Amino acid sequence: MKIDLGPVTRLEGHLNVETTISNNVVEDARCVGDMFRGFEIILRGRDPLDAQQITQRICGVCPYAHAIASSYAQESAYHLKVPANGRILHNLIQGANHLYDYLLHFYQLSALDFVDITAVLHYKGADHDLVKVKEWVKAEMASGKPYPAAPFLPRLSGRYVDDAEVNIGALKHYLEAMELQKKANRASAIFGGKFPHATAIFPGGCTQNAEIDLIVSYQSLIVEVRDFIHRKYIPDLVAVAGAFPEYWEIGRSKGDFMSFGLLPLEPGPDSRRLFAPGILADGKVAPVDFSAITEEVKYARYSSPSGLHIRDGELVPEPGKASAYSWVKAPRYNGRMVEVGAAARVLVDYHQGNNEQVKKLVDHFAGVANITPDMLNSVLGRHLSRAICAAVIADFVLAECERIEPGKPCGAEIMIPAGGEGYGATEASRGALLHYIRLQDHKIEKYECVVPTTWNCSPRDDKGNPGALESALIGTRVENPEEQIESVRIVHSFDPCLACAVH
Repeated sequence: MKIDLGPVTRLEGHLNVETTISNNVVEDARCVGDMFRGFEIILRGRDPLDAQQITQRICGVCPYAHAIASSYAQESAYHLKVPANGRILHNLIQGANHLYDYLLHFYQLSALDFVDITAVLHYKGADHDLVKVKEWVKAEMASGKPYPAAPFLPRLSGRYVDDAEVNIGALKHYLEAMELQKKANRASAIFGGKFPHATAIFPGGCTQNAEIDLIVSYQSLIVEVRDFIHRKYIPDLVAVAGAFPEYWEIGRSKGDFMSFGLLPLEPGPDSRRLFAPGILADGKVAPVDFSAITEEVKYARYSSPSGLHIRDGELVPEPGKASAYSWVKAPRYNGRMVEVGAAARVLVDYHQGNNEQVKKLVDHFAGVANITPDMLNSVLGRHLSRAICAAVIADFVLAECERIEPGKPCGAEIMIPAGGEGYGATEASRGALLHYIRLQDHKIEKYECVVPTTWNCSPRDDKGNPGALESALIGTRVENPEEQIESVRIVHSFDPCLACAVH
């Protein structure tokens, strides 16, 4: 039986997942990106300083990550000496953006896969917001409309949390999380200029000076976000995990794990980072080698050669390609499929012992849930990894504020050379993000982006091996093949961004 899950909602962009079901088991899965955009083509021949602005338009959720990756690539190509304040301001902007994205993903994009919205119908309290939700749900259910045009209904059939207190608490926090996301975005915009699509981020730092009143405003906003993370987000996640312990086993991908490292502690591409970079395979971590990354296109709608290295990348669309089923390429590391994202970021760091706080949190929650760290490769593991990242990043950016030196330069002097090339690697909230730039006659000759969802939602590679999400779906038992709430929970755990993947 062939079942299409698309269009899959509560994610960024246009994703279809084609599944083949036999005896209530997913025998095959294909991730389909149904759109072509062509940002690398747009960038050719432009002023290099356009890059960190234009690439932000790849995504309205994580634009800062693209601006930072582009800035890193240009810093390398221009051989810039980045001042300490410039690095710190980049970190403050990107860190706050991560916090926004984790809250958005759990509450607005994933929680409703587990939390019972109808529990609000039985709520006897006087909470103003929930009373409004209760009235709305009643009206929608009584309307007889087959497809209510609102975020909660209709919903997939299946088991949901049956603890009334957990449901009501999560729904209240669903509403509160929207306000906290605004605060995180305001914090990013203090130094980034605006959200989305910052105007102040440049190679070597920011155009916004680090003034005392701005630092204090940033801190006050992040303190509120950090409080919500510890008092509400993490307890809600733990409660959901307690109700669905089987999801520590469901949704395991079948590849290696890769992280490019996040939030440098010093200026320069080789600086130690808050989350360490690395490639985790067979329980061992090795340094990332960008030359080992290629992009295969046998099953992608491109006629350009397959297996090209990033610096040689080409983008020749072929909509009618017979063997293809997606506009997403298939990146591979030494020919192997890898998963990127929060779980990869935490596992890569944990196995290196880079960050003591990461290790303590992983060990603590592994004990609470009675799991081993390798079980972060799962639906619940990806959710827990985001919460761990949120806790660590919130503490870090507050500490970074204390390291700013007001009055010192916040950006580098930029002189664009006639030629040169550079890589810029960082971690978007969804995982490893790489930008490559090459200059000729002071203009962009070639630009290439390899983004997180290109890895996770890749189609088959030239050998027929599935991407990370496809591999996590294959073998999953589903109760209702027509709806597959189990498969949807797996998809959401990766937090796909197809807008990025089909850039």
